[in-house]
Amino acid sequence: MAKILAVRFSALGDVAMAVPVLYSFAKAYPQHRLVVLSRSVMAPLFAYAPSNLLFKGVDLKKDYKGLKGILRLYSELRKEKFDAVADLHDVLRTKVLRLCFCADGVRVRHIYKGREEKRRLVSGKLKIPLKSSFRRYLETFERLGYPFPLQFSSVFEFAPAPELPDWIGDKGGDKWIGIAPFAAHRGKIYPLPLQREVVSRLSAVGGTRIFLFGGGDKEKDVLDAWEREYPRVTSVVGRLRMQEELALMGKLDVMLAMDSGNMHLASLAGVPVVSVWGATHPYAGFMGWNQAEGNAVQLDLPCRPCSIYGNKPCRWEDYRCLAGIRPEVIVGRIRALTQ
Repeated sequence: MAKILAVRFSALGDVAMAVPVLYSFAKAYPQHRLVVLSRSVMAPLFAYAPSNLLFKGVDLKKDYKGLKGILRLYSELRKEKFDAVADLHDVLRTKVLRLCFCADGVRVRHIYKGREEKRRLVSGKLKIPLKSSFRRYLETFERLGYPFPLQFSSVFEFAPAPELPDWIGDKGGDKWIGIAPFAAHRGKIYPLPLQREVVSRLSAVGGTRIFLFGGGDKEKDVLDAWEREYPRVTSVVGRLRMQEELALMGKLDVMLAMDSGNMHLASLAGVPVVSVWGATHPYAGFMGWNQAEGNAVQLDLPCRPCSIYGNKPCRWEDYRCLAGIRPEVIVGRIRALTQ
């Protein structure tokens, strides 16, 4: 039996994209043990994993801060006697870790992120789909000597989802729609007045119930206001744990999300996602697991994509790539998946 360490610290969407690959490894090699090292808050993504996939959470801002903290983390990890290490992050912290493992004679491989290709995509010099993060993660394991097929349906494939609180209620014959209107950066957020119109149109459809997803006080205030304003709309912000959010997503008929962590969480729950893209583009390789390209709502503008992560200010200052998307287009995509 071999013992393999896989390292991916952040962010939520990136760790979520590693899940189908890590689950697939565990299925293909039940005789081996795979330990996933990430931030402790990512633990819910692995709470229902195969028995040979173990999660180790760490706090890089407190317990393992700075170079000394990473070296201390390595001194603890080396005691577990790993046979191989897959660095799925390739940042300074993980480079230090893998250098230490290499010095100890452990076989190590790291992800090739295709940074130059992504720069060319943003500059407009390249207009073709790049490798997905799923493929890049998989190739890291292949270079370690562990080829396997990607076989993943849901995070709840190996264990049942947790029970939802009573206030969620029974689905009955209703169509359940999830809406996650926020993302980390403005270049990935469909303007809130337009999103509000989407909510208004969908809430007017009989036999439909809408659940709003988000996080943080500001997002909660916005979504709580939408809940009060429209019928059959429920905000779950601050009311569910991540495991419960995943369980609720698994019951949805469709999720509307930005290029965000919630897009990937819904994908892990096996739900069709209508995704909205602005400054970023699916060509960069960050589309959710098993999601249809036809459900990616976007405008074909010569300035897109202008950013890989959506964190650069709009050169026109109006984010026309998002503001130009009509609410009825989004509603139409959702209705097509719920009829």
